[in-house]
Amino acid sequence: MKSVQDDTGKRYLLLKRSEHASLVRDPQNGNECYVQNDRLEDVDESPLETAARTVSGPVRTLLTTVHDEATLGLLIELAERGPLGVKTILDADAFCESDLHGRLTVLTSVGLLAETKVAGERGYRVTAECRRALEAIGAIDEAEDAVEPSSAASSEAPDSAS
Repeated sequence: MKSVQDDTGKRYLLLKRSEHASLVRDPQNGNECYVQNDRLEDVDESPLETAARTVSGPVRTLLTTVHDEATLGLLIELAERGPLGVKTILDADAFCESDLHGRLTVLTSVGLLAETKVAGERGYRVTAECRRALEAIGAIDEAEDAVEPSSAASSEAPDSAS
């Protein structure tokens, strides 16, 4: 099996190549069809990576970034409770400060979290991409709040008690 793309940029899994046409499978829907060889070119991507593209981008990011239950729980809590200050997050779990900082840095760099201000202090909120991924895996209810957390982050102070 190989990854190929047609002249429109659509990626397929190559199943069988003959003299004039190749049998390909669309990883999005599983449909198989023949495409003329002169319309196909090899792609420098593993066929398994091509197959993984059937999963939405936000869910792929979540799956490839979050490697333990504590980090997944952190994202769920931030999605459920809204933006939280770093002090509140530290108080909520047994994360040491450096471990939490590392997790927050990684989650921010891949676009699952965004830094914000909560009660005048540094805090974090989930991004729209993270929220979509958590909804897709059933970790949170869809459209729980219609307002994007970024617009409410500075006006709400959920950790003002800390």
